[in-house]
Amino acid sequence: MKIGFIGLGLIGGSIARAIRHFYPEAEIVAYSRTRASVEQAAADGVVSRVLDGVGEAYSDCDYIFLCAPVASNADYLARLKPIIRPSVIITDVGSTKSDIHAKVTELGMEKNFIGGHPMAGSEKTGYAHSKRILIENVYYVITPTFQVAQDAVERYRDFVRSLRALPLILDYRTHDYVTAGVSHLPHIIASSLVNLVRDSDTEDGVMRMIAAGGFKDITRIASSSPEMWEQICMTNRENISAILADYIASLNTIKDQLDEAQSGAIYHLFETSRDYRNSLPKKGSGAIQRIYEIYCDMADEPGSIATLATILASNQISLKNIGIVHSREFVEAVLRIEFYDEEARLSAVDTLRKHRYTVYER
Repeated sequence: MKIGFIGLGLIGGSIARAIRHFYPEAEIVAYSRTRASVEQAAADGVVSRVLDGVGEAYSDCDYIFLCAPVASNADYLARLKPIIRPSVIITDVGSTKSDIHAKVTELGMEKNFIGGHPMAGSEKTGYAHSKRILIENVYYVITPTFQVAQDAVERYRDFVRSLRALPLILDYRTHDYVTAGVSHLPHIIASSLVNLVRDSDTEDGVMRMIAAGGFKDITRIASSSPEMWEQICMTNRENISAILADYIASLNTIKDQLDEAQSGAIYHLFETSRDYRNSLPKKGSGAIQRIYEIYCDMADEPGSIATLATILASNQISLKNIGIVHSREFVEAVLRIEFYDEEARLSAVDTLRKHRYTVYER
């Protein structure tokens, strides 16, 4: 199997790593405007060959992944059209699908295109932050054209599943409407909320100083790439605008309920949102990724954090992040510990409780 990549950032790099892991004999060729990324991927053994551009080396690929920014992927299609063989499947990993499907139709490449969108990501960008398990157990939306062969769709679905992702076949227009609500709008809300706090803060920055807990949880995604999200918003603006209008209307309703002291309505707001939020799948997907974290009580004594970290390390448990919780309005414990996956989190809970630590799971 030969697979080509154009662009090798966080998502492309993670898919390439997964392919290399599950298909160690596959030939993977890659080109990226950021040459350091593909050279590092080659040094890591992920990429078989670094390419200088989009040319004949892609002509005999089984799959070609377009992993450049959304606006750039459409341009690469035109460069691929004259060199690809009839059986190749071109796919992308963009967060919006309507624009690229329109370009595929314009170029007459419907028989060779299956759109793709792994509902995974991070506030971090670039190949350096890619990892094989990024797409593991997350929904991987597949948006076939109407002309691509059904057996090709089934093969690609099975290929995605073999990388341990969860393939979900949708019409590309449905995809863009759904992601406007569960992915794109949350990024706008997070960014606007951060800017609101910035502009509303006291002169001595008290808001910034005590911002933690819930504020940091819901605004984490505001640290994402401005370039990427500008392109996403511009390529899905109609859906986002419609959903945003509904959200603004709901905020105005809440404001009226507060102004009129409608305590029952405010209670209903929190009750219904709690119940629906608790019904969501435990494994995170989309914009709000699952955070594998625990909280732990600990006395403020020299070496206490080092002791805990040593216990975890001696049990082969890797930490992603660790820190003191300075604002504990909604958190019982002193220390927050984050892990890379659920297996590590569960192992840490078991290990620390055996060492008589008090551990809280949220």
